[in-house]
Amino acid sequence: MNTKEFLFIVFAMVALMSACQGGAKQNALTEQEKNEGWELLFDGVTLNGWKDYNGDSLTAPWTVEDGTIRALGDGDDAHGYIVTQKTYENFELVWDWKIADAGNSGVLYHVVENPKFKVPYITGPEYQLIDEVNFPDPLEDWQKTAADYAMHTTDSSKMNVNPAGEWNTSKIVFDNGHVEHWLNGEKVVEFEAWTDDWFERKQSGKWENAPEYGLAKKGVICLQDHGSAAWFRNVKIKELPRKTKEASLFNGTDLQGWEVYGTEKWYVNDGLLVCESGPDKQYGYLATREYYDDFDLTLEFKQEADGNSGVFIRSFVEPGAIVNGWQVEVAPKGFDTGGIYESYGRGWLVQIPDEKENILKEKDWNTLRIRAEGDNVKTWLNGEEMVDLTDELVGKGQGRIALQIHDGGGIKVLWRNIKVQTL
Repeated sequence: MNTKEFLFIVFAMVALMSACQGGAKQNALTEQEKNEGWELLFDGVTLNGWKDYNGDSLTAPWTVEDGTIRALGDGDDAHGYIVTQKTYENFELVWDWKIADAGNSGVLYHVVENPKFKVPYITGPEYQLIDEVNFPDPLEDWQKTAADYAMHTTDSSKMNVNPAGEWNTSKIVFDNGHVEHWLNGEKVVEFEAWTDDWFERKQSGKWENAPEYGLAKKGVICLQDHGSAAWFRNVKIKELPRKTKEASLFNGTDLQGWEVYGTEKWYVNDGLLVCESGPDKQYGYLATREYYDDFDLTLEFKQEADGNSGVFIRSFVEPGAIVNGWQVEVAPKGFDTGGIYESYGRGWLVQIPDEKENILKEKDWNTLRIRAEGDNVKTWLNGEEMVDLTDELVGKGQGRIALQIHDGGGIKVLWRNIKVQTL
């Protein structure tokens, strides 16, 4: 074989190897993926589209290295998280990853950014990434790779994890509450979010004192630097459509589906939901255990005593039974029933016109309707429109529906026919 023939064979082999690897081009979408709606979350060169959790820029210990996103290993439980600038609701998320010896990391989703939430994991579920073989401490099954961290364990018969330093491929599917975790082509976790079983797991384990964990229906994607190096590539996402549903939020029998915050009284009597001042005469709340972001809500109320109450929307709970959000007022005549008040600090966003105060029926049943969609919130009382508010901050909110009882004592309000349609 002469030199020319040898070089020809070498070039042919290189070309063949390149062709074989052509389908594995890193950090790029195929034409088919583009047509199916996939979006790259990492371009292979920059960290454009990513930022610090609860921040405006990227200062966390992450870098781009040889076409990968690399966690430098300088993070800890309190910091070192980066998140997408865009929020996602229903999706398929796929990525390749490898981890350092004894490493620990994770991918979180539906993470809520708010200064009141200091770390991402108290709101966002986590797909765990860890070097189980070399990790220095014993691990619970719910801490192992591909687990829904502290909630759901994997099917061990389907687990095939490549060791530290080698690439794995993972996928999360979140489809209107149906969740799947995949690892290297195998579905290893599957569950339904927000079922009775889901809430039992949440309330009996690590998240018992994290009231907003896992409730958000949309949020940012988060990568975790937990003190060890980790690498990510081929990070891509395809959004899935939202499904609407109708539900009755009160069954006329008990408080199933609701959670009580504070010491005021909430009970069912003769098929009616009753809120009544307790001996502490403080604020009290009855909040849905699920989030409702875009919705059309109708309910009926009757003010038996001082009717200073309200319906919170897109609200969340922080320690101390403090509910944050926007309140559609329910109050005695002359105090703006149907108006919208913000608990964050701006106070009244819109009060009702004086001539509409007489729409409220005292000591009788009233029908309140609230429609929240994006930046817009409309309210009606007994069929009459009360307010029409468009507000960017309200549009960014998400959270629970909550009934309120005001402080001061002497309050008693009855509720019934609480129905919601998601939009």
